[in-house]
Amino acid sequence: MILEIVSPEATLLHSEVDLIAVPGINGDFQMLNNHAPIVSLLVEGTVRFQGANVKIDEQFEANFTITKGEYALQIKSGTVEMKENKVIILAD
Repeated sequence: MILEIVSPEATLLHSEVDLIAVPGINGDFQMLNNHAPIVSLLVEGTVRFQGANVKIDEQFEANFTITKGEYALQIKSGTVEMKENKVIILAD
């Protein structure tokens, strides 16, 4: 599936991923390929994702941490939409 993370300043990530976990308003939840369509508010926390072919633009690499093949990005708030195997996260 495709993950796109957009901040007010720039598009931080547009890449193929296998798993995404986000801090929803009712707790963390995960999305895998072919997940049902969803829209949710996000709270302060960590967006985590995994994938074999994740490509992060060099200028935004410092925003992400990588631990044992899992990428993480701290956010203050945002929204997430999953539709047709594409996830868009609008994050502050």
